[in-house]
Amino acid sequence: MQRYRGVGRLLAWLRQVTWRATARCGTPGKESKKKGLSFEEKRVRMMEIFFETKDVFQLKDIEKIAPKEKGITSMSVKEILQSLVDDGMVDTDRIGTSNYFWAFPSKALHARKRKLEELESQFAESSQKKETLQKSIEKSKIGREDTAERAALIEELAALRQKKEQLKAEIEKYRECDPDVVEEMRQTNKVAKEAANRWTDNIFSIKSWAKRKFGFEESRIDKSFGIPEDLDYID
Repeated sequence: MQRYRGVGRLLAWLRQVTWRATARCGTPGKESKKKGLSFEEKRVRMMEIFFETKDVFQLKDIEKIAPKEKGITSMSVKEILQSLVDDGMVDTDRIGTSNYFWAFPSKALHARKRKLEELESQFAESSQKKETLQKSIEKSKIGREDTAERAALIEELAALRQKKEQLKAEIEKYRECDPDVVEEMRQTNKVAKEAANRWTDNIFSIKSWAKRKFGFEESRIDKSFGIPEDLDYID
């Protein structure tokens, strides 16, 4: 008995959805016939075929029943049926060379129940998060009430931060006089000096080798390779 009541509720719901969709389109008559059924209305009416008959159909069967009993054009039956299959509202299986379709009210009831439980769980979780956030907000407000003393402290803090930035800028001006910076520059200069003298020594060695090997004059070598005449080690 309980099962039939559930089926009755489903059919009542389907009819209500159909009535609402029809109401949006206007009063049935010549004008509504011109406009035809909406896509959602066709889906609802096709589900009524399965729920009312509790039978299994082939596509050709539905193409005959839908236009005659539910006013669904035969040209749109396949598209509507496929949309219901894609949404998991209608089951389908291939037996031999034929495809069969069915949808029982009990499955629809269970699906709606699962969806309801899922939504209720999400709602409970969201409510819990909201409550936690609200408590966190209330806790963070403690000691931050808008008082004259707090306003004065905030103003003082802003002034101190501004003073800090000014002092940092002032220190930056004298950075070159910082002992650590000076020592770093001294070490950098030392490395650069050693490298320059090392390359100078290499140049002198090559010039000496070229004079012995080829008998070139030193002035000729300097001119050919752009070596300054006063090239010497850095003291």
